[in-house]
Amino acid sequence: MTGKKSFVILPTSAGWIVRKESGSRPAGIYSTQAEAWSEGRRRALGTGGEAVLHGKDGRIRARNLYGTDPAARKERS
Repeated sequence: MTGKKSFVILPTSAGWIVRKESGSRPAGIYSTQAEAWSEGRRRALGTGGEAVLHGKDGRIRARNLYGTDPAARKERS
């Protein structure tokens, strides 16, 4: 997946953070989940990657995939 990046949105004591899935530093800190989700989706859309929203319990609440979805391809015979 060259050039495509996944962004995760996570709750912290400082607010909601957006960071690259493989990164440790946040790309941004937001006061609300809605602001963080919007920014995570914007960044994922720009790279053709994925945005993954985690709730306060740590479970995935939503995910959006941008670009080509490999599961949507039809097999050729």
